[in-house]
Amino acid sequence: MYAIIATGGKQYRVSAGDVLEVEKLPVPEGAEVSFDQVLAVVDGDAVKIGTPTVPGARALARVLAHGRGRKIRGFKYKPKVNYRRRYGHRQPFTRVRIESIEG
Repeated sequence: MYAIIATGGKQYRVSAGDVLEVEKLPVPEGAEVSFDQVLAVVDGDAVKIGTPTVPGARALARVLAHGRGRKIRGFKYKPKVNYRRRYGHRQPFTRVRIESIEG
């Protein structure tokens, strides 16, 4: 059984036991979080596709850790005016484990 959930502007294919990194959630470590935007649920041959979400379906997950991704280097440049700027960015994330899928 697997589901397709939407969180943080992205879509993920998840099943029970999966560990994934999603956009940072305002939830403390060790807490349980529920993803209610379930776009599709597949259980063997039974397929439920939402319009846009499947009513009553949700994926329950436990927050394992918060962190920051690898550094991305950015660079701005304008020719002929001696303008150069270098900057870095590290995107925050939340690592979760999918406990169960309901629906």
